[in-house]
Amino acid sequence: MVRAVVGDGSSFGLLVEYSYDGEVLLGTGGALRRALPLLGDRFFVLYGDTYLPSPLAPVQEAYIASGAGALMAVLRNSNRWDKSNALYLDGRVIEYNKHAPKAEMHYIDYGLGVLRADVLNTWPSDQPFDLADVYQSLAQGGRLAGFEVEQRFYEIGSPAGIRETEQFLSARGGA
Repeated sequence: MVRAVVGDGSSFGLLVEYSYDGEVLLGTGGALRRALPLLGDRFFVLYGDTYLPSPLAPVQEAYIASGAGALMAVLRNSNRWDKSNALYLDGRVIEYNKHAPKAEMHYIDYGLGVLRADVLNTWPSDQPFDLADVYQSLAQGGRLAGFEVEQRFYEIGSPAGIRETEQFLSARGGA
């Protein structure tokens, strides 16, 4: 559906290229691993089912300053919008676990990250894996920088989430 609307991106002033999973869905991590030849040395990852009102420039600046191979934007959530899954302290994600979060985790993965391509080179190029597993491994190794955002995210993967996002945008004069 995206290709049908966006095409090569030229009508939007963009150059758009596509990378396909193939016969087997590779998960976000596997899809990124497969797309590495199109992504360059460093790249942003934004979850496709969220609207993120926070600016990207401060995230990029924090990533560069960190010197880390990856950075995860986090939001102090305390289980408000979804289950909190990250332990964040002093510019680092100390622990991340999407599947079995702990009570002391008060932050949530914001759905925005910056990665250096070589972070994915050790992962399989033809097998499914979740980006959450990459983040968890990096956090366990002390190699995942973090950046705290102040504005909440809006989930747009469901009709209820879309309605809430539309209300937010309308209140801002953006819809």
